[in-house]
Amino acid sequence: MDFIWLEFSKVALAHFLAVASPGPDFAIVLRQSLRHGRRTAIWTSIGVGMAITLHVTYSLLGLGLILKSSAVAFDLVKYSAAAYLAWLGWQALRSPSRPPVSDPAVADQSVQESRAQPTARAAWLTGFLTNALNPKATLFFVALFVTVISADTPTVIKAGYGAWMVAATTGWFCLVSVLFTRPAVRAAFLRYGHWVDRVLGAVFIAFAISLARASVR
Repeated sequence: MDFIWLEFSKVALAHFLAVASPGPDFAIVLRQSLRHGRRTAIWTSIGVGMAITLHVTYSLLGLGLILKSSAVAFDLVKYSAAAYLAWLGWQALRSPSRPPVSDPAVADQSVQESRAQPTARAAWLTGFLTNALNPKATLFFVALFVTVISADTPTVIKAGYGAWMVAATTGWFCLVSVLFTRPAVRAAFLRYGHWVDRVLGAVFIAFAISLARASVR
């Protein structure tokens, strides 16, 4: 039992460092928080968290190693991710600017009344695809299940680790959603939202180019 707790602590620490690092997941939750509000951001966060179940499942089945060892399959994942991130970047770059709003209460109402407000399903899917198509997430989970988690660890315990990572990921990004939808932050965004969207759009496109270049090498 002591071994299980020690192993779990290693898994939890490695996962926290990975999920807290800036990347596509953080960028999409940040944009959803600032552009569309807390409800949309939280649904996006749930989608990001649920995508972890996909990574855990193929890691438990040993499919992650097969995917990593197949250059064609892994490049296909990279190109798909690059295309999706580029599309997200383009959507951010072409998003219309909002008139300046100084009152936080009006800022909240302005976002809620936006015609472009995504449905819960659309927000969830955006979060899910952003994480599921991330090849760096694939590499992380393959490495985690090969180097940190022992082959002798029972499958039910490994599944428990996976459940923890789903909950921790969802909780982390829901916290990010709450922090970045505070009235003062939202009011600042509505003053400078045009530029925030442009910066985040450039970040998504930079991620896309990085993945595409890695596939060519």
